[in-house]
Amino acid sequence: MAHHASALKQMRQSRKRRDRNRRNTSQVKSQIRKLRTLVAQGDAKAAQAALDGTISEIDRAAKKGVVHRNAAARYKSRLSKKISALAGA
Repeated sequence: MAHHASALKQMRQSRKRRDRNRRNTSQVKSQIRKLRTLVAQGDAKAAQAALDGTISEIDRAAKKGVVHRNAAARYKSRLSKKISALAGA
């Protein structure tokens, strides 16, 4: 356990950041999971409607640095491709 005031403050800050990052990561993952479930069920209209919210959530996470911007682009691309294939079928 740290004893210096600066070390104690750093521990408090890192705990806050870790909790915030976990919360944001969890939101993104659950949103993606919901969308993938809709795609697996074959519900094209609901999946298309959920895509906008999911992309927004991914962009927000990338902006905050929780998800790397290239990873965010990859998620969005793959999800969009799946939904396009579902709508075309």
